[in-house]
Amino acid sequence: TVNILTTAREEKAEKVIQTSTSEVYGTAQYVPIDERHPKQPQSPYSASKIAADAIALSFYYSFNLPVTIIRPFNTYGPRQSDRAVIPTLISQALVKEKILMGSTTPTRDFNFVSDTVEGFIKIVESENSIGEEINIGSGFEISIGDLAEKIIFFLGKEVKLIKDEKRERPEKSEVERLLADNSKARKLLGWSPRVNIDTGLKKTIEWIKEHPDFYRPDTYNV
Repeated sequence: TVNILTTAREEKAEKVIQTSTSEVYGTAQYVPIDERHPKQPQSPYSASKIAADAIALSFYYSFNLPVTIIRPFNTYGPRQSDRAVIPTLISQALVKEKILMGSTTPTRDFNFVSDTVEGFIKIVESENSIGEEINIGSGFEISIGDLAEKIIFFLGKEVKLIKDEKRERPEKSEVERLLADNSKARKLLGWSPRVNIDTGLKKTIEWIKEHPDFYRPDTYNV
């Protein structure tokens, strides 16, 4: 991150977009989560992103480098790695009679990939975004358990949900709740989500059906 920022400063880049993550917020202290929500390093990953975001903003404050922090919530859609929860659930449900899962109670704000991409484009095009941290999220919350049930319903299959302790995050590391306040993106960028969870899941299911070799449902990817 420092190398990129330093080079951007030397080359007088028109804009630097630092890609953050909703994981920096940790388990929500209040919802919906706006950009003022405290940062909580509940995992090494989120800690590294908090640090990278801070370094990026420091270049804006210290050197007037045109930096924007984009903070996508849980992006999903076609071509996503099976390290992510949605393709993991779908790929298992397509070929098996049971889905192995970690904790089903955490909630997430899932954002379809085309909406996330549009957020990036809007930030690139907007002068209002410089020096800002901006959430890109759907504003809709669903538990992992309800998500799995929704996928099973769309597949029209009878599939059992089986708890697998190996797939659970460490208790103190688990982010129990995420729900985006996307009002800043709406106001500054004119951005709003276009694809709801049902439509997005159906698109993702169809893509995974057409590309079965892309996934290994018997393998758990940490």
